Amino acid sequence: MNHKFLMILLTAALLAWSAQAGVLVQCPGDVTGDAVIDVPDPLHPDATCRHLGAGDGFAFMADGTEIYTFGFSELTGVMPEHAMHHGMLAAQLPSPTIVQAEGDEFYLTLTNVGMMMRPDLFDPHTVHWHGFANAASIFDGMPGASIAINMGASLTYYYQVEDPGTYIYHCHVEATEHMQMGMIGNLYVTPAQNELPDGYTFPNGFVHQNGAEQQFHYVYNDNDGSTYYDVEYPLQFTGFDRIFHEEHLAVQPLPFALMADTYGLINGRGYPDTLLPDNEATLPYQKSSSLVAAEVGQKILLRLSNVSTTDFFTIRTLGLPMRVVGKDARLLRGPTGVNLAYTTNSITLGGGETMDVIVDTAGKAAGTYFLYTTNLNFLSNDAEDFGGIMTEIHLN
Repeated sequence: MNHKFLMILLTAALLAWSAQAGVLVQCPGDVTGDAVIDVPDPLHPDATCRHLGAGDGFAFMADGTEIYTFGFSELTGVMPEHAMHHGMLAAQLPSPTIVQAEGDEFYLTLTNVGMMMRPDLFDPHTVHWHGFANAASIFDGMPGASIAINMGASLTYYYQVEDPGTYIYHCHVEATEHMQMGMIGNLYVTPAQNELPDGYTFPNGFVHQNGAEQQFHYVYNDNDGSTYYDVEYPLQFTGFDRIFHEEHLAVQPLPFALMADTYGLINGRGYPDTLLPDNEATLPYQKSSSLVAAEVGQKILLRLSNVSTTDFFTIRTLGLPMRVVGKDARLLRGPTGVNLAYTTNSITLGGGETMDVIVDTAGKAAGTYFLYTTNLNFLSNDAEDFGGIMTEIHLN
């Protein structure tokens, strides 16, 4: 039996099975089941909803190599009867970015659509909001204390969104394997301070603007405007072990003990692909650009995170000092309120760590600046030099 005919049979079987799948979306005010609020529920005025699929797919590395991946896909707006089919082989790298506002009541439905290329696997999946203090452990995504979602089933996670800052999310089932395969994503929470009335004056005299012409944004509820920024970019660093991914697709024993990443990635891409725009047609499942652009004089917020299962990364900017204002979704303040923010040109992130960094471009010359890792082995795309964890900052 040839490979093409086998895939046709497998696709037909999965589509027949998907018609019986238990896809259930829970979302206040959603009358069609597509995770879109149709009629706001007065009992849940701050409700927001999202529907993600968990499955497999492929991604292109910057040297042209196609890599087998796991990941989450966007199913918001998809009717339940079509969710399984829509989510198959649709894994995104990184997974769809989640942005919530402090005070939201967030309903996140996860549907396990199965592994199209590995029908021998029946892995359950979860969403773990890394670093977030869940009110109930059942929604934490850690299999020992919460529910894991089997193939063909759905679970809606419930979050009372508090504590602004930069987080990450990932699958916590067989975490080393599933994160190495790509089940990772950017996630951050914006502070209530953004919604202060226009003209509000902080105790130190800083005046907030929230009008039609200009709206101020902050990283945290700082009460002094010190975390104000103009534009923001989430940059998620990780790496892929080419052998691990190839052995996975070949249904071979996985070399966990020998895991060594050979592709360095920012938002799922290696340089120069990091500079391509969002939703680039040649990278259909790697939707997030890493190109940073701003006007001279603006403050740039970089939401930095490391989701690597193997490595620390030291990230550096040339000619643009970085002011670190938060770490692991916590404002850098001492017990008495003293400001502990500091300025540097390099930061080091271990796996699971995040940092909020503000780059002030006042007085800087227009032009191109580089952001890259000083881990020289990750400035490559496998055996190809001049790639990996590097992007550009364009000041206009």
